Amino acid sequence: MILDTFVDAAQADLRLIPVSPVTPDTLDSKLGSAPEARAWAASHGFEGKPGQSLVMPGTGGGVERVLFGVPDEATLWDWAALVPTLPVSSPPAVFQIQEVDPDQATRAALGWALACYRFTRYKAAETDLPCCAWPEGADREAVTRQAEAVALARDMVNTPAEDMGPAELAGTIEGVAGRHGAQFTCIEGEDLLTQNYPCIHAVGRAAARAPRLADLTWGDEDAPKITLVGKGVVFDSGGLDLKPSAGMKLMKKDMGGSASALALAHAVMAAGLSVRLRLLVPCVENAVSGNAFRPLDVLNTRKGKTVEVGNTDAEGRLVLADALAEADSEGPDLILDFATLTGAARVALGTELPALFCNDNAWADAYLAAGRSVTDPLWRMPLHEPYRRFIDSPVADLNNIGTTGMGGAITAALFLREFISTDQAWAHVDTMGWTDSAQAGRPVGGDAFGVRAALAMLEERYGA
Repeated sequence: MILDTFVDAAQADLRLIPVSPVTPDTLDSKLGSAPEARAWAASHGFEGKPGQSLVMPGTGGGVERVLFGVPDEATLWDWAALVPTLPVSSPPAVFQIQEVDPDQATRAALGWALACYRFTRYKAAETDLPCCAWPEGADREAVTRQAEAVALARDMVNTPAEDMGPAELAGTIEGVAGRHGAQFTCIEGEDLLTQNYPCIHAVGRAAARAPRLADLTWGDEDAPKITLVGKGVVFDSGGLDLKPSAGMKLMKKDMGGSASALALAHAVMAAGLSVRLRLLVPCVENAVSGNAFRPLDVLNTRKGKTVEVGNTDAEGRLVLADALAEADSEGPDLILDFATLTGAARVALGTELPALFCNDNAWADAYLAAGRSVTDPLWRMPLHEPYRRFIDSPVADLNNIGTTGMGGAITAALFLREFISTDQAWAHVDTMGWTDSAQAGRPVGGDAFGVRAALAMLEERYGA
């Protein structure tokens, strides 16, 4: 559990080792006038720069305190860099971050928690972790729900497709629903056709594991409606337009949108926001068999529009089309979808900055501002209307890919917009769902970009 390294500072038998933030400007005052302390810092090259850590020895060979360099406006990721610098002992020492205000204490605790994340389903952690006493003034509930949400998403994406199939993905959603007393339903297999989810069925029918649509609802029926949608393609072979092995290798992460959406749903319910929450996740595997959908097939959709299949490897937008149409039918305050949708978004913005498409300026501004405030940034991309022509089809209402290789993230977003009413507020996050270059608090593997920002945005509007 990601919060297992925390203990309550009020425990009488604890000896706490203080951790004090320091900058180059405050280093002299933190070291004091003792020449031994100054000599110790100098001998270790400690200058109070961000990320530097200095263990100050006490009598008897113990640790008296730790100085840790942070910038003037430290983020949770600045604090996450502290964890790997601390000594681990037996019995474990207990560190406590001190001399910080409540907001900084909360950021420090969250950074600590995320730095302690390990994926241990198949392999035990190779190193022990230091223990932390909750910093005074930290918002423990906020830290807990955010840390749990991120860990949930990371665990889901890191789990290989053999153990995270459509049934297991739906089961994970059902488990979160049960934890919060939410309602859960699931439409499976051929029932998707009888209940008018033809695209979800078409994409998932070739797999040995049946497709399904997971549906979670929570909250007061009279509260403002917020509907989340997550792309739940548990593995994407590309279908008959088969991916090469290099392109297929990381496709266990193609359900990263569903992991992000469920993580956000968990955090919203844990925060008790005054909303009527709904989460829709199409859970499918895009596989190859004799009944796989084919290039140039024309698919019906829940919305009633027809789609020509330009490429079976553009399947995520097809399953989202049916889910978005259902989300749209209730006219919520906001529909927010997360999807590992296009490589084009990664080319434009890299792997760490998700693309935000939104048809409502007020919601877009709120989301971007929240991302800046909690250091979970997104970048808004345009729903450029002239590019709509690139998804025209001569035989159907639209094609699932563009006629040009350029602007792929935009044409994908424009495709999704076809299943949203013109007056319905909608935001679409095109995310990598994966960290491929380790940084403090962000190990290589599954991740949840834009989730904490979305939570902050919704807390601002619907919180107590």
